[in-house]
Amino acid sequence: MDRIDTPVLVLLPLRPEHAGEMAAVLSDPGLHTFTGGAPLTAQELRVRYERLAAGPPGWRNWVVWWRAEERLVGYVQATIDGRSAEIAWVIGTPWQGRGLATAAAKALVGHLAKEGIGTVIAHIHPDHAASAAVATSAGLRPTDQWHDGEVRWELKIPYA
Repeated sequence: MDRIDTPVLVLLPLRPEHAGEMAAVLSDPGLHTFTGGAPLTAQELRVRYERLAAGPPGWRNWVVWWRAEERLVGYVQATIDGRSAEIAWVIGTPWQGRGLATAAAKALVGHLAKEGIGTVIAHIHPDHAASAAVATSAGLRPTDQWHDGEVRWELKIPYA
């Protein structure tokens, strides 16, 4: 899995060693408002990261490293099935509102397009305006389809 560089941030392939820093980044219970669950401890996150890193080739996970502060601030993921990919992003609460989720999502979508992915999908809670704005900036548009109480957003990449 490739590292993805942008002028603002770097998407680094997820490793179990990221768990300690990421546990702090993801520690705000508010991050789970729309997705459910609760923050994981560093050890719980390490176990999850070990499973993700060893998972099937279609599981792609990156941590988001912000150049300005030289630190991890979130993650992005893509689950690839054939020529489609379902994506998600999370930026820790202290770093939200700075365009980092948008930069990360755009970098991820661009990377997937280069890999030949033809359809990019995200599922977003209808009340999550910030995620809807990120999806829009990354080129996705809402559809009339729903999945588990979330709206399916989609981007068709021409000639992929």
